[in-house]
Amino acid sequence: MRIKGIQRLSADDRGQTSVEYLGIIAVVVAIILVLTTTDFGTMIATAITNQISRITG
Repeated sequence: MRIKGIQRLSADDRGQTSVEYLGIIAVVVAIILVLTTTDFGTMIATAITNQISRITG
């Protein structure tokens, strides 16, 4: 009987993990959309480019 309980727990865990991954993907997509559609994203890209130029000479 304990084996059935363990199998049931791992089956439930798999479903929950899929939902969690979907949530993480949604958050990453939202962040990317905000960064690409606002001036904040442009400011970050400019700062990174400036630092790379400074390092490479």
